[in-house]
Amino acid sequence: MTAAPASLLQGIRVIDMTNVLAGPYAGYQLALLGADVIKVEVPGAGDLARNLGTDAQLNADGLGISFLAQNAQKRSVTVNLKTPGGRKVFEDLLRTADVLIENFRPGVLTRLGFSPERVREIAPQLVLCAISGFGQDGPRKDAPAYDQIIQGASGMMDVTGHPDGESLRAGYPIADTLGGLAAAFAISSALVGRARTGTGCVIDVSMLETAVTALGWVVSNHLVGGAEPARLGNENGTAAPSGTFQTAEGQLNIAANKQEQFETLCTALGREDLVGDPRFAHREDRKRHRAELTVELEGVLRARPAREWEEILSARNVPAGAVLTVPQMLASPQILARELVHELPFPGADQGRGPLRVLGHGIHVDGRAHGPVVAPPTLGEHTDRLLAELGYSSPEIDRLHREGDV
Repeated sequence: MTAAPASLLQGIRVIDMTNVLAGPYAGYQLALLGADVIKVEVPGAGDLARNLGTDAQLNADGLGISFLAQNAQKRSVTVNLKTPGGRKVFEDLLRTADVLIENFRPGVLTRLGFSPERVREIAPQLVLCAISGFGQDGPRKDAPAYDQIIQGASGMMDVTGHPDGESLRAGYPIADTLGGLAAAFAISSALVGRARTGTGCVIDVSMLETAVTALGWVVSNHLVGGAEPARLGNENGTAAPSGTFQTAEGQLNIAANKQEQFETLCTALGREDLVGDPRFAHREDRKRHRAELTVELEGVLRARPAREWEEILSARNVPAGAVLTVPQMLASPQILARELVHELPFPGADQGRGPLRVLGHGIHVDGRAHGPVVAPPTLGEHTDRLLAELGYSSPEIDRLHREGDV
């Protein structure tokens, strides 16, 4: 599927000098909303994600799948911030920009000559967003942090897994993704604020704190109710039956959290007797006897595949859904109908691979799906063009290349 980006951020220029995931993901969300996102990369190296992914040849080509996943609809320019000429180019870029996103460790950009104060001096209109593992201050601010480190430090891993098992990380980089979403939200909010005040601001996004806020009820149950957080596997601690159940084929999630949903579920399964069973009559009863209730329900659920039960129960307004593999999810009628996957020309010289399929935005605007139309850039693909836009002449551009500034 192909669809143009939304136009909500049309006319906004974002300088994205981030690596790997949280920052690039934030920049990608802004690009899909219409921003002009310029990816500033180190000459000869670029974003580390260019070398990450399951395809070794793409890694060697600097087009690792981890990079391709969140850098479509961006332009790439290489700038060497360690040379005077490179720093001059960067200053010129900043003057044209509305947003700067960076995810260096705290203090790195300052040591390169671009402290928040200096950036605001160069471009008072700029919204500066710094994304880091632990935030710009505090005792762990300088500690290196990847997604799994944050999952562990946030308590997220400790409450994930089965009661009799070890802590587990989520099966995807959820802390990075949450950090990127928080950054995109904060940047968009700051742009609204700038429209009122006329000046930018400095945003400090902590992946750790963002992950902790996403723990929601787990943290609140401890802070307010004094409950000790525990691993519950696939069960929902607030209700029963609310979890994952075995069927004749595949697993089925059921969330009969309301009394009427439980009663409808029992009727649909032909087990009306369970409604009057004193072990299951009320919410707290069902929570105390959840294991026994699971045995009773699975005795019926094992007669049909999960997909059939999904249709039967959903038609009766009982929340239910089969547990899908990623390929099954991508082929599902719902995902296809929403046009979440978009096809682009494959970047670089390797056109023999056919189209590149990437995810667009999970948000529809005015009833339309939106996705990228421009492939992820090769390293420095737009350097000369952007320099020309900034007013550099061809001889000046040649000199910048000769001196290693870009």
